[in-house]
Formats: sequence, C-alpha cells, structure tokens
Amino acid sequence: MAEAAVALLERAARRDAALEELRALRVALQAVPPAALRARLGEHHLAALFGLLGVGDREQVSACVSILERLLQALEPLYVIQNLREELQKGLCHPEDSVRILSIAQVGRIVEDSGAVTEILSSPELLRQIINCIGGEKIAVAKEAIKSLSRIAQNQAGLEALFVSSLLSDLKNVMATSDVVRYRVYELIVEISSVSAESLNYCANSGLISELIGELTGEDVLVRATCIEMVTSLAHTPHGRQYLAQQGVIDKISNIILGAESDPFSGFYLPGFVKFFGNLAVVDSPQQICERYPVFMEKVFEMAESQDPTMIGVAVDTLGILGSNVEGKQVLQKTRSRFQNLLSKIGHQAKNAPAELRLRCLDAISSLLYLPPDQQTEDLLRMTESWFTSLSSQPLELFRSISTQPFPDLHCGALRVFTAIANQPWAQKLMLDSPGFVEYVVDRSVEPDKASKDAKYELVKALVNSKTIAEIFGNQYYLRLRAYLQEGPYYVKAVSMTAVEGAE
Repeated sequence: MAEAAVALLERAARRDAALEELRALRVALQAVPPAALRARLGEHHLAALFGLLGVGDREQVSACVSILERLLQALEPLYVIQNLREELQKGLCHPEDSVRILSIAQVGRIVEDSGAVTEILSSPELLRQIINCIGGEKIAVAKEAIKSLSRIAQNQAGLEALFVSSLLSDLKNVMATSDVVRYRVYELIVEISSVSAESLNYCANSGLISELIGELTGEDVLVRATCIEMVTSLAHTPHGRQYLAQQGVIDKISNIILGAESDPFSGFYLPGFVKFFGNLAVVDSPQQICERYPVFMEKVFEMAESQDPTMIGVAVDTLGILGSNVEGKQVLQKTRSRFQNLLSKIGHQAKNAPAELRLRCLDAISSLLYLPPDQQTEDLLRMTESWFTSLSSQPLELFRSISTQPFPDLHCGALRVFTAIANQPWAQKLMLDSPGFVEYVVDRSVEPDKASKDAKYELVKALVNSKTIAEIFGNQYYLRLRAYLQEGPYYVKAVSMTAVEGAE
C-alpha cells in the first residue's frame, strides 16, 4: 500500500498532476499510516502539492488539501515551520477557506511544540498573516488564530513580538475591520492578560485594555453587554482583579448598576453586570464584596423578586454562585426574612416556571443547600434546614414530584437537590420519615437513561458516605444502599428462566 501511494506521490511531484491522479492519491493515502510515509516524503513532494493549490479549480484544491492534511501529519512541527514557512504564509491568505484552515491548523501544531514555536517569532510576515486571520469571515480560522497568538504570547519573547513591534499596528488595523472582529481582538487580549501579571502589563501598555474598559463604561448598551463578559473573564485571576480595582473599573460597574434604575435599556447589560459581581464574590470574599458594593445584593434581590423571567433567571444563577461557599451562605443568612421569602418564590418557580428556569432554580437550590462534612456546625445545619423548609410547605414531596416527571433534565435536577442535602442529619431524618422515599432511592427501574442512573448513583453514594446514615436509617436500609453502591450505577439483576415442557 505504501509503495503504491509513494509511486502516485512521485508522479504528482514530477508534473502537474491530473485530477484523477490526485483522487487516486487521496484514496491511497487513507490506507497508509502517516508514520509509514515519513522516510519516503521529500520537500519536492510537498512543494509540488502546495503549488497545485494556486490553481483556480476548486475540486483540485480540495483534493490537494485532503492529501496535504494526511501528509503533514507525518512531519514534525519543527520540520514544517523550517521548510514550509512560505507555503504556510501563502496558505493563510488563500481565497479558499479549506486552504486557510489547513494552514492555520499547522500553525496550531507548531505553537504547541516548544521546539518549533520559537521559529515563528523570527517570521514577522507569518505572524502578520496569523493576525490578519482574526479578521476573516470564517469563524473557525479566526478562533484558531486567536488560540495560536495566545499560545505564542506565553513567554516574554512572544509578548515582545506582539506588543513591542510593528505587529501591534497590525492588531489595531484588524480591529477596525468590524465590531465583531474588534471583540475577537479583545478576547485575545483578555486571554493573554489572564496568563500572568507580566502579560497583563504588556496588554495594558498597548492601550487595548483601556479601549475595552472605555467601551464597557460607554453609552452603547449593546456594546456594554458584550464587553462585560470579557471583563468578567479578566476578573477570574488575582492580578486581573487587582488591575480592575486599581483602575476604578469595579467602582464604575457598581455606579452603572446604581444608575440602571433610570435607564430604560438597562435590561440589555444589567444581567452581565450582576453576574460580574457574583463571580467576583466567589473568587474573592463574598462578605467583602457585598459590604463594599451593597448595590449588588440589592439588585440581585430586586431581580429575583421581579416578574421578568430573564431577570429572575440571572438572579437565581447569581444566588447559586454566591451561596456555593459557607461565607456566601452566611452573607445571605444576614438578610433574614427577605432571603427566606425569596426561597419560597424560588421553590414556587422550581415547580411552576418554564422548564429552563425550573432547572436553573433546582441547580441554585442544590448549590445553596450543600454543606461539606467538615463545615457542618450546628448553626449551619440549622440554617440549611430552615432554608429547605422555606422552599415549600412540603419541600421533600415537591422535589420528589419533580423527580418523577418524564423530563430527564428536571428529573436529574431534583436528584441533585437530594444529593446536596443527603449528608445532613436533618435531611436523612426527613427522608426516612417520608413514606416510600428510601424504596424510591434504591429502585433502579425509575431511572430511564444514563444521566438519570448516574444522578441516582451520586445520591446513593452521598448517603452511604455520610457518618450518620447507619444510625439514622438503620441497618436494613443502610445495607441496601451499600449493596446499590457496590453494584454500580448500571447494574441489572439477572432473571432466571425455566423451560417448561409443552409451553409455547
């Protein structure tokens, strides 16, 4: 097979290959492992095939791309950049999408190779072409270009090449292509900035972060909504948060939320701004963020208490994020009856809202009620129990009724609520006192699909691993749960059949 493929390859390299020959070569190469071709593959083969990409015939270009994709897999990234630099440059600005994707995919291989990536830094023209790819219509090419440039900027030499040379002008020129492309460049800048304080410093000195922040706090509400997502990504790192605080960006976002009351278009950007603070509270200190920016908590409660499903959804997500750790739970507990009343509304939405909002409510409830075993103090257990009872007049039955509905997402969402409370003694007592609940837990027949079986198994695991389960449930139920755990999530009991003479 390899011999036949090499013979076809030689013919393609010696003269302009006919389309039929290229088709035959493409088929032959599919049957040969790339490694088997490595020793037989010469530069003249590749040069000839890359040369054929310049022909206007689309079918011929398509065949050549398929062949090159297969052949280049056989070559080390360092060989590709050292011997096919010009070909890659031409490929990145080729009119055919398939050729640009082929070339940018090879760049992706090169930048992932520590020995080859430095070669790109000595190729400003190639770097310029990669930057230009961000402005292309094909999103797959743009995404790969962003990924490659982000990888190139992982060290100081890469940062210098991108931000302390004429390439910075190329980056700014590409931004002028359109709004969409400008946001792609911001996405790249945020990715690079997130790596380290040094990376952030280079990006800040380029002026591009200032432009992003200027758009975030500008008057265009749709632009605000897009930019806040990127600024939220930047806030995920300690150096990013420090920079945003030093530049007064967090205060500005707080003031915009404060002024949203009088802005009829605030619905466009308010969800993103509230999520920003929710994420900030989790990665920082929930107590400090809520104390320093009281407008955030007030706005979350207002949104949750509104009649707008979009706003309720964002508020519920944010409460789930905020209450995912003990400090955040304690912040919510300090609001006393207001949060208890809100829980009643969330419980009502979990039962009656449209499916997507119901699922978001279930996930938030799971997050709010979960307590790690090492943090189960008497006060915190009393708090989660009071929150659970605030959700409904019969909360256990509420979630049990949701778990029996024929909607896999909601079914699993309800099981996750049970799993969240399964290691807390008060919840175990409730489960035991609820008629038929333990039988429901060990009944495998009610789980119709893999996701449901996995969710049920997690519930059983949480119960069995609790220190109080044997004492509260008693030996009989405890052993049944342990047997379930040992059998695994997909166990099916064997049914023996006895043949009876004369039976049909």
